[in-house]
Amino acid sequence: MSRTRTAMLAAAALVAGASGTALAADPGGIGLAAVPCTVDYKVQNQWDTGFTAAVTVTNQGAAKSNWSVKWSYAGNQKVTSGWNAKISQSGAAVTAANETYNGTLGTGGSVSFGFQASYSGANALPATFTLDGVTCNVDDGGGGPTDPTDPGPTGPKVDNPYSGAKVYVNPEWSAKAAAEPGGSRIASQPTGVWLDRIAAINGVNGGMGLRDHLDAALTQKGSGELVVQLVIYNLPGRDCAALASNGELGPTELGRYKTEYIDPIAAVLADPKYAALRIVTTIEIDSLPNLVTNTGSRPTATPQCDVMKANGNYQKGVGYALNKLGDAANVYNYIDAGHHGWIGWDDNFASSAAVMKEAATSEGATVNDVHGFIANTANYSALKENNFTINDSVAGKSVRESKWVDWNRYTDELSFAQGFRNQLVTTGFNSGIGMLIDTSRNGWGGSARPAGPGATTDVDTYVNGGRYDRRIHVGNWCNQSGAGLGERPQASPAAGIDAYVWIKPPGESDGASSEIPNDEGKGFDRMCDPTYTGNPRNGNNLSGALPNAPLSGHWFSAQFQQLMQNAYPPLS
Repeated sequence: MSRTRTAMLAAAALVAGASGTALAADPGGIGLAAVPCTVDYKVQNQWDTGFTAAVTVTNQGAAKSNWSVKWSYAGNQKVTSGWNAKISQSGAAVTAANETYNGTLGTGGSVSFGFQASYSGANALPATFTLDGVTCNVDDGGGGPTDPTDPGPTGPKVDNPYSGAKVYVNPEWSAKAAAEPGGSRIASQPTGVWLDRIAAINGVNGGMGLRDHLDAALTQKGSGELVVQLVIYNLPGRDCAALASNGELGPTELGRYKTEYIDPIAAVLADPKYAALRIVTTIEIDSLPNLVTNTGSRPTATPQCDVMKANGNYQKGVGYALNKLGDAANVYNYIDAGHHGWIGWDDNFASSAAVMKEAATSEGATVNDVHGFIANTANYSALKENNFTINDSVAGKSVRESKWVDWNRYTDELSFAQGFRNQLVTTGFNSGIGMLIDTSRNGWGGSARPAGPGATTDVDTYVNGGRYDRRIHVGNWCNQSGAGLGERPQASPAAGIDAYVWIKPPGESDGASSEIPNDEGKGFDRMCDPTYTGNPRNGNNLSGALPNAPLSGHWFSAQFQQLMQNAYPPLS
């Protein structure tokens, strides 16, 4: 997303702001007058003769069964094609009307559409939009219509932040990797910086804090472009289905999350000193899909997830993070999208996208605060299973009927990420969103990697003999035995994929294999115990976890060595 305009417009008197932002008058000082709608218009890509744009409309008035958005251009812009709306143009005047499938627009609801247009000379941005004839606010996708002091993004965003850029190498992780026998082979790889508690912002136990990392990134940057990858991971009631990654904030502590965690991070990222960095935030892993898969009457439900679904603090927290962090023009927000072995099933797929849309339109956020999504964060799902496909049949049975696939529609992360991207766009996210895939531990190489499919005696033999992913069950997630490093970080590796990334630093534990008292808010999850015989979320199978593991996030030398040994592609 490269250009945006901020203006606050209302039927009330307008007061010109020093920043060029028009604010609705507020007699009495009790808050902005109610506005009927908000429009967020962003130019995503622009070249000499054309551009693409994304538009999100939020309706604050009565619910609608159909809608029409209008604006006029000051220049010679001509819309040539569009999506998710019927777009027509007469002279400078443009009308975007709903399609048959997205006419419903409830109070507080949003709808997004996009288009491509030609132009020459200047590409001035429209100043005024109407929804069904009523003038709307024009929002930057940052603070929202209730935050008139928010200046919003101030510079260009590129379509893919990883394109043409180096990625920050965390010196702390690099030193640990280099200290391991053979670790120098990967010690220069970029990994994510995890802000997994409030104290991490300033640094824990003398370690590097957020500013330290950003300062180091400026040094690494040199004269080129550089991406810094941050993991935003401290929701209230965090990870309600897994004790090993529980956090420091209780289920109701949304206020602390906002004021003690997100606000300080946002303040650092907004420092002009760091404006030249491309900062990628991966927002709250292992959160939103829990509200779909681990609540209500499902056998995988937990009381903790039911609480989080009832209080809405996952959606509110994610929305607040998207809103505040996305205010900086050089910040690119990617929401965690689980993985195929979690939400690839029909019951979970569209429902998870809908929950993510709900979060992305909460607490002042809009879908324009979302640059993309990330799949397989800190997980082990194979990038691409080459030895079988979802369309294969063996002995009269579909691969979907095998015990391993278990009626999932996806067998690997690449196909899932591409498919889920399409679902997210259908749900209302911008068509330009990109996907990241965490490949830090999904290589599954070494002597256990099959060279071809299994025997065709039955569908289970066929799938189990050919699958790269050697986990006992696709629901196993903790310190998995036999795992290896996956594809090295790289930009634009496949259609719709912004990058393969190592967000989970290889060698950092997923959780302790036995209970370890600590002051980090991390509980003991039996899924990290190699003797555990399982629960409904992993089909009551053994956990497949490595023994003698430390607390989550702590260095686990044995795992690091295994990951290098089983790397695919192999290490040289």
